[in-house]
Amino acid sequence: MNSLLVAAIAIVFLTLGYIFYSKKFVKLFGISAKAVTPAHKNYDGVDYVPAKNPLVLFGHHFSSISGAAPIIGPILALSIWGWGPTIIWIIIGSIFIGGVHDFGSLVLSIKNSGRSISDIAENVVSRRAKLFFASFVWLTLILVIAVFVYLCAKTLAYEPKIVIPSIGLIAVAILVGYLLYNVKANHAAVTLLGVGVMALLIIIGNKFPVRIEAENPQVFWGCLLLIYSFIASITPVQILLQPRDYLSAFLLIFGVIFGYLGIIVSRPNIALPFFNGFHLVDNSLWPMLFVTVACGAISGFHSFVASGTTSKQLSSETHARGISYGGMIVEAAVAVMAVLVVAAGLKNQAALTAFLGKGGSGPVGAFGHGYGALTGSMLAGMGGFLAIVILNAFILTTLDTATRIGRYLTHELFGIKNRYLATFIVVALSGWLGLSGNWTKIWPVFGAANQLVAALALLVITVWLLSRNARIIYTILPCIFMLLTTFGALLYNIPKYLKNGDVLLGIISCALLIITVYMLFEVYVYLKKKKRYKHA
Repeated sequence: MNSLLVAAIAIVFLTLGYIFYSKKFVKLFGISAKAVTPAHKNYDGVDYVPAKNPLVLFGHHFSSISGAAPIIGPILALSIWGWGPTIIWIIIGSIFIGGVHDFGSLVLSIKNSGRSISDIAENVVSRRAKLFFASFVWLTLILVIAVFVYLCAKTLAYEPKIVIPSIGLIAVAILVGYLLYNVKANHAAVTLLGVGVMALLIIIGNKFPVRIEAENPQVFWGCLLLIYSFIASITPVQILLQPRDYLSAFLLIFGVIFGYLGIIVSRPNIALPFFNGFHLVDNSLWPMLFVTVACGAISGFHSFVASGTTSKQLSSETHARGISYGGMIVEAAVAVMAVLVVAAGLKNQAALTAFLGKGGSGPVGAFGHGYGALTGSMLAGMGGFLAIVILNAFILTTLDTATRIGRYLTHELFGIKNRYLATFIVVALSGWLGLSGNWTKIWPVFGAANQLVAALALLVITVWLLSRNARIIYTILPCIFMLLTTFGALLYNIPKYLKNGDVLLGIISCALLIITVYMLFEVYVYLKKKKRYKHA
């Protein structure tokens, strides 16, 4: 099948989903232009800071939720089950589940003083529910940071051309933040300056690769990334997080535009199979497809971002739909593009298997190769290099945001008020797991944990809607589907972990299941009490 036709169908469905389906939730969640958001009400100059412009906040939110997951997950799914099931799930999942989850998480937070979705569970369910949910989220964040430290370190070690643009982006972001917030310079002029310097850094990086002469360059970069995550996550958001994520969004949008232009111009036929089978490579399509794709269709990590950082920077409730639901739809478009450039840019299934096998450069390399093949004529042969630069920039944004949210949860769960100590605990545990483990083993449990968080977030959103006597059909059905699917994925993987000697991952999976069961029990008790109260 021709990749252009598939891309067109996907974009039409995603656009219609945003235009029509997302409108239902503006009224359902009680969005009001007159409401004062937590960014203004709780302003503290560090975490609660209204974004200078909704586009700046969209840049932060989109950069943080995207990361590399909507590219890596779909490519892994494509390699196992084929491009057909992968793209179908991305479209359906993002419109009917992911967008609703993201919008609901953001709205709940701004209606509750910018508190995290796990913290809100205490208000809408019980204190114990909050503790179970927060514990689940905290463990998942450790997995998120571990996976992306590993991937980013590997990329920096084996792709030396991306070192200068990756590190240089941090300095450019600080300059842009200073000009916007301290100098109060013209927004458009500062944006052009930032984007222009980023382009210059990419050109310099391509000409002057930086190789680290260390015994294990991957460990060296991993340690530096952990130090960066520590510093970035305790720095006021307007200094680094907001401007860096804003600039990174331009990188990804640039990448997506040229990715789709490559499909339009070259119109290649898809070389890889539409469907490989229901049960392949010791992975069943249900439930494993739905946790492998992860962020491309729905992601619990999005609820961390929406209720952890975005809600504290939202200047008006009316911006919530475009930033949260819109961000999910754009991320789905990224995931579709990733699937198509690999499925059409690589010659056959064997080529993809070589990238993903032992000694290969993994899904990042497969994406870079496919992207370069489709955009070569437009980007002077730099397409593959640019694709990896973009991916790495987004991994850095995920590391910062995930570590910052981990700090918030460490405060809440363990009562550690010192932000330096709280951040160190998160960074140390993530580094221990990420630098000593194999990311391909961590990914399935990360995916399952991530999607279970999404199910629990939908559960909290549903209970909140119930408390307002609002319709719950749009949240309860996705919640049930995600609970059943991700429970199935964890149960499916636990015997494999134990059989292969991956005891730690088996223990984490069991812990996640136990925490979820307790959380569901707490919701059941709450609903039973509410029913009794109504009939009293």
